Amino acid sequence: MSNYTFESLTVESSDGVNLRTRVFKPVEAKDVNLGIVLVHPYSILGGCQGLLKGIASGLAQNGHTAVTFDMRGVGRSTGRPSLTGFAEVKDVIAVCNWVSHTLSLPRVLLIGSSAGAPIAGSAVDQIEQVIGYVSIGYPFGMTASILFGRHHKAILKSPKPKLFIMGTQDGFTSVKQLKNKLNSAAGRVETHLIDGVGHFQMEGPAYDAQMVDLIINFIASL
Repeated sequence: MSNYTFESLTVESSDGVNLRTRVFKPVEAKDVNLGIVLVHPYSILGGCQGLLKGIASGLAQNGHTAVTFDMRGVGRSTGRPSLTGFAEVKDVIAVCNWVSHTLSLPRVLLIGSSAGAPIAGSAVDQIEQVIGYVSIGYPFGMTASILFGRHHKAILKSPKPKLFIMGTQDGFTSVKQLKNKLNSAAGRVETHLIDGVGHFQMEGPAYDAQMVDLIINFIASL
């Protein structure tokens, strides 16, 4: 007997793209005002909302409403994925607005995994309801910056509380690169490094429970 319910539906983006969305609702909510929106890894490399199911269901089992969605051009969502993730920022904004208005959850925590982190980061200050941001494996390094570099500024200058979770063996970003970037960040910034873990390893199901714990602790601090 699971202590959450699960529902699939469609949310429309501002430019008419239909986004396949899943809502993980706790049977008993800990915080009736908070919704958690999770943004999946890079669409072009096969990223999809299914990768975030473990974290979303774990959050719901802990009393939080969690929402995942397939960005444009992924799975049953319409539209086409973009290389740099700027079109996808509209998708994040649409889902967050839907969570706050349709689900009546006035506070939103935004979580991005891998390339979903820069995409979510660009949306943070465009959504009034967002109260905090969590990045899982933000690709800050040189090669990834060719695609996602133009997203960095938005999250670094946001005054909203931020948590950056990363493996110390992340192939896209070194610990030094992460620290250098976050030196210039505004507002409250926390980092949590997981020793010896690589980028794709941390995205795997083995670390879902640890991600859920870190996210729950972060929520408690907001």
